[in-house]
Amino acid sequence: MISSRSARTVANLAIASALSILLAACSSMSLPSLSSSPPPEAEPAAAPEMPATIRSDEIVGRWGLASFQNPNDRTRTEAAARGQCKQPYVIGAGASGGVVMHLADQATPQELRLKGSPSGKNYIGPPGPAGGDQDREIVSFDGRVMVTRFIEKDAAVRYGNMVYVRCAPRA
Repeated sequence: MISSRSARTVANLAIASALSILLAACSSMSLPSLSSSPPPEAEPAAAPEMPATIRSDEIVGRWGLASFQNPNDRTRTEAAARGQCKQPYVIGAGASGGVVMHLADQATPQELRLKGSPSGKNYIGPPGPAGGDQDREIVSFDGRVMVTRFIEKDAAVRYGNMVYVRCAPRA
């Protein structure tokens, strides 16, 4: 009797070991027909970046800078910005085709991109989709005067509508 009990015990252990090995193998495999979780969805392709209708070389230069909150103050603010040409805000050319400007609340300027959008609006900001939180919208630009507004609400309130008036070239 002892030998048949030992044989059964050994057989049961062998079957249990074989089942454990099979279950371990199945759990490490991903069989679509046996898998209970749906396959991961493919990441949507990032929309290709649209070029802005304003080229970066059009805004590189020296600018007088002022801002306004009330649209009725725009004319007065443009005159105030013109007066700032004694200490101009310099928009530099970036190494990779962008422009060097400050982001909201940043002490150090960095290279930013000019970005277009399907709606026809232009933006200045770090790489990424147009109209992101760190971007500023170019509200108007005629080559001589540029008005921008930050997209992020708090920055838009703090900085208002930024008016850049092109300074005359140095004599």
